[in-house]
Amino acid sequence: MGNSDSKLVFKQGIFKLSEPRAIPADDIYWTGFWKLPESVEDVFSLFSPVDIRRARDNSLSNVETLLNALISRLVELIRLPAFPDLDLAPSKEALNCIRIITRVLPFLYEADHLDSWEDKFFWQRRKKVQKAGTGGKPEVLFEGSTSDGFEEKEEAAEVRVEYLKPLGEELIDTLIDLLFYINFTILSTERSKKKVTYAIWHKGVGCNVSMQSSKEMENNRSEVLRLLLTLCSKSLYMPAHTVSIKGAKALTYITTCPDKQIVLSLLCSQLNTALRYNPSAWRVPYDHVLYQDPKQVHVSYCLQFLLVLLLYPIPENGLDLPQKNFFRHFLGRLHRPQDFEFLVDGMLRTLNQPLQTSSSYLPGSQKAVKWAPEMLMLFWEALQCNKRFRSYIIDSERGTEFAVLVLFYALEYRNDAARQGVVRMCVFILQTLSTEPSFGKSLNRAFLGQESLPLDVRIPDFSGTYADYLMMSIHTLMTTSKGKVDAIYPALLATINNLAPYLQHLNEKSSIRLIQLFTSMSAPSFLLANETNYTFLQSLLEAINAIIEHQYSNNRIFVQMILKTRRKFEALRSLTLESGQEELERLKQRRKDSSVNAEGIRSPTRSLRNGSLENVRSPQNTRTPSLSNVPEEDGTFSIGDDEDTDDDDEREPLATPAQSSPSNHTSQTPSRSSSIDEPLPTQLKGMSEKARGKMPASQSSFSRHSSSTSLNSHPATIMSPTVGFSPSPHWIDSWLPTLPLHTTLTLIDSYSNNTTGVPPESLPSAIDPTPPRVHLFSWTPLSLGWYESLLWGFIFASEMVVQKGTVGVWNGTNIRLFRVEQMATSGPSLMKPMGAVDAVGSNLVQRIGRMGVKAEVAPPKGSVRDV
Repeated sequence: MGNSDSKLVFKQGIFKLSEPRAIPADDIYWTGFWKLPESVEDVFSLFSPVDIRRARDNSLSNVETLLNALISRLVELIRLPAFPDLDLAPSKEALNCIRIITRVLPFLYEADHLDSWEDKFFWQRRKKVQKAGTGGKPEVLFEGSTSDGFEEKEEAAEVRVEYLKPLGEELIDTLIDLLFYINFTILSTERSKKKVTYAIWHKGVGCNVSMQSSKEMENNRSEVLRLLLTLCSKSLYMPAHTVSIKGAKALTYITTCPDKQIVLSLLCSQLNTALRYNPSAWRVPYDHVLYQDPKQVHVSYCLQFLLVLLLYPIPENGLDLPQKNFFRHFLGRLHRPQDFEFLVDGMLRTLNQPLQTSSSYLPGSQKAVKWAPEMLMLFWEALQCNKRFRSYIIDSERGTEFAVLVLFYALEYRNDAARQGVVRMCVFILQTLSTEPSFGKSLNRAFLGQESLPLDVRIPDFSGTYADYLMMSIHTLMTTSKGKVDAIYPALLATINNLAPYLQHLNEKSSIRLIQLFTSMSAPSFLLANETNYTFLQSLLEAINAIIEHQYSNNRIFVQMILKTRRKFEALRSLTLESGQEELERLKQRRKDSSVNAEGIRSPTRSLRNGSLENVRSPQNTRTPSLSNVPEEDGTFSIGDDEDTDDDDEREPLATPAQSSPSNHTSQTPSRSSSIDEPLPTQLKGMSEKARGKMPASQSSFSRHSSSTSLNSHPATIMSPTVGFSPSPHWIDSWLPTLPLHTTLTLIDSYSNNTTGVPPESLPSAIDPTPPRVHLFSWTPLSLGWYESLLWGFIFASEMVVQKGTVGVWNGTNIRLFRVEQMATSGPSLMKPMGAVDAVGSNLVQRIGRMGVKAEVAPPKGSVRDV
C-alpha cells in the first residue's frame, strides 16, 4: 500500500465489511484484502479492534465470507506451480491472507457466544455438492447444511457429494506446508523435486547440514508461525482451571498428526533454530537501542510455538486409549549423546547471556534476550519427558551448572510480582533434578565459579561446595522474598529432602541456614498461624534426619550446630497450646518495650547470626506468614543458644522496626494457605527408590494427564486449610507426636550422656537409618492450567510491545487466562528523553535517525501478572 489513496480504499473496504448487507462470495470486493496492503503494519494499523468487533457483532456472515475467501485464496496460491512468482502468484497475496486472518482471529476467540459458531465453522467436516451433468461451480457446505434450491432428498444419482476436511484443518495443513515451501520459506536446491520439501532448516538434532536461507524467507516463516500461534491461542480466552480439560482443537489436531516426517521436520527445525542462535555474538554496542533484530523475533516465535506444542496435554475424548502428543513423544525419544550435547550447549548459551550482559563493562550495551524463561521451560520439558537426557545432564556434571543458573533466575526475580511464575518454575526444575541421587552426589564438588556471578546473587566471602551454595540460596529464597514464594515452600523443602541423604561436608554457613529454617518453622508464631504449617516442619525434620542417618561422619559441623541448639528440639517435644500462646504474648511485649531504641541496638554481627531479621516484611497480610515474618529469636525457640547458657528466658531479643507483630498472625485471624491460591503441581509423599521402581510404566515420575480422574495417585503432603482456623489442644495432639524427632533427640541424648562433651565419633546405635525417600510432584488439571498460563503469559508479553517484527496480536482483546496490568512508564532514557536534562539524548537520537537508522520507540510497557 504505497500511498494514502490506496490506504483509504482499504479502510473503506473495512467499513463496508460491517454493513448489514451480506456481500456475495464471488464479489471482486474480497480481492482487495489480499491485494491492497503492503505490510503487516498496514493491516494491524488500519484494521482496528473497533472495526473487527463491529463487523463481528453486526455482520458475522460477512466475517465468515472474508475468512473463507482468505483461506481459499491461500490454498489456491500454494497449489499454483508458479507460486511464489511475483506476477503470476505473488507471495505478497499469501502474506496478506495470513496477516488478516492473524488480525481477526483473536477477536473471534474472545467472544464466548461464538463458541458454537467457531466449532461449526472451523472444525465441522464440509461437503462439496455438485449436480451431476452440470458444469456449474461446486458449492461447499458444512456437514448437515443444505444449499438454497437443493434438497438432500433428491436421488444420489443426480448429485455428486465430496466430503472435505474441516476448514481449520485445511488452514493448518496449508500453513505447515508453507513453512517448508521452496522459494517462500526455504531455498531451492538441486535435490528439491517438490514445491513442499520437509527439510530441517538448520543443522543440529536430526540434521548435520544447515540449509541456506535469507532474511526474506525467515521473515516469511515468522509470519506463518505467528498465525499458527494465533490459531492455537484459544487458551488465552479460557479460565486457567478449564484450559487443560477443554483444550484447543487446533493444538489437538497438530500434536496428534500421524505423519512422522511432518512432526520430526517441524520439531527439529524449531528446536535447531532456537538453540543455534548465539545471542552473545559480537555486535555494535547499544545496537538494540536503534533497531529490533528480526532474527531474534524469528527465533522467539520458533521457541514459543515449539513449547506450545510440547506442553499441550491432549484432553481425553472418551476413547479407550488416550491420544499421544507426538511432538512430546519424539522429544522423549532422543538418545544420541551428540544431540544431548547440542541441546545443552544451546540452552546454556541462551541462559548465560543475561548474566553476561549484567556484568558488562558498558552497562546496557547489550540487551538480554527475552526468551530466557522460555528456554528454562524447554530445559524443564526435556528433563521431564526424556529420562536419558536427565541422566546425561547429571552424569556429565552439567547439572550443577544448570542448577546455578536456575538459582540465578529464581533469586533475580523473587521480589518481582510479574515474574513469580518464573520463580516457581525454577523451584520445580530444582526439584526435578533433585530426584536423581547422582545429582545430590555431584553437589559435593567445590564451587569455584561463584565470583563470576552477578553481585546481587553472589554470596560474600563464599567458600564451599555446590551443596553449600544451594542450601544458602534456598534459605535466601524462603526468607527474603517478602511472602511471594509461600506457595512453593513444599517444593523447596522437597528438594532439600531429596538431596539430604547425599550431602557431605556442609560448611558452617550453610549448616546455620538449615538450623535457622528449623528455628523459624518451629516458632509458635508460625506453627499456630495455620493448620497445615506443621507439615513444613515435618518435611524439614525429615531432611535433617536424612543428613544425620546417611552422612553423619561427613557432616561434623552440621551435627555440632544441632547439638549447640539442642534446646530448640527438646522444647518442641513439650510444646502445648498454652505455652505457645504465652510465648507469643511475651514476645509481643518485648517488642513493645524495645521498639523505641531497636534501631540503635541491632548489630550486623547479631543480625547475621540470627538469620534474616533485617529482611522481615510488613505484617499487612492475612495469609500464612512467610518465614521472613517469623522471629528467629523467641525464648526457647531462638537461634544460636549457647550450650552453656541457662538464662535464655531472661535474654532480651533484638528487634527491628520492620519486624512484624505476632499478634497480627494469631489464630484468630482468618488465614489461607498459599497452596490453595496457587494451583501448582501437587507434592506427593516421599517414596523409596524401590517403590518408585515399581510404579507402572504409564505413571512415570513426571507424567502429565489432563483428566480430572488422574488428579492424585498418592495422597498429597499438604492438606487443604480451613478458613478461620483456630488452634486447639486436640489439633496439636494430632500432629505433635508424629513429628520425626527421634533421630535428633537420640543424638542429643547420646551427646548429653557423653562425659567428654564431644559429639559421638559414629552414629549412635539407637538410630536406625531409614532408606532415602524420593519426593515427587504430581500434575493436576489445575496445575497444568497454571503451567499453560505461564507459557502464554511469556508469549503475550513478548508480542505486547509493538516493534519491528512484533505487531501486538492479542493487544486490546479480553484475555481471561491471566490478568494484564499496565505499569507506570519508566523515567528518562536515551530512547525516551524527557525534559531539558535529556535534550542531548534527544538530539543524538534525531541525528542517528537522519543517518538512515530508524529508532523504534516502544509505547508504555505493560505487565503480565502470573496466575
